[in-house]
Amino acid sequence: MGMEFLCYHRDRPGSLPLRHELLEEHWSYMDQYAKEMIARGPTFADDGDTPTGSVHIVDLPDPAAARAFAFDEPNYQAGAYRDVLLRRWRNTLGRTMWDFPGGRTGGNRYLVLGLGTGQAADLAVPPDRHELIAYGPLLSDDGATWLGTAALVRAPDPDTARAILTQDRYADVEVHNWQFGGRPA
Repeated sequence: MGMEFLCYHRDRPGSLPLRHELLEEHWSYMDQYAKEMIARGPTFADDGDTPTGSVHIVDLPDPAAARAFAFDEPNYQAGAYRDVLLRRWRNTLGRTMWDFPGGRTGGNRYLVLGLGTGQAADLAVPPDRHELIAYGPLLSDDGATWLGTAALVRAPDPDTARAILTQDRYADVEVHNWQFGGRPA
């Protein structure tokens, strides 16, 4: 059994033409990880149309494999991304996004990243879990240190999505528009 990792590639401003050019290469690369994929999909600016990044949650053998996954990705290699957040993650829901009872469409979807500081928070799945697509702590490579919490959630608006995390326990909480990803059928 492997380890789970969250990888969030953030787009470099103006990289959309390059991302379009590399779309098939990106999908082909990700197809190699289909069995390991827990969740995936693009994030968008507030306009809902402009891509801002790409989230992948994968089950891989170790931190070295996770780094290879993140940094060998074609868009990263071509310079489309400005940075990468790569953290070990624990799948507290025990399922993939494809198992989400709410399905692939309907409602607003968000990536919520709580970047931690100090004592761990929000380790348990929130009681109102039926809108959670994925949820779990962000951890150090060895899994011993809590570094934050990440969630994919269906919510009516960004403020409701943000409220999934205990507000005063994080150095920063980011909320990004997100949608189910993958190669179109």
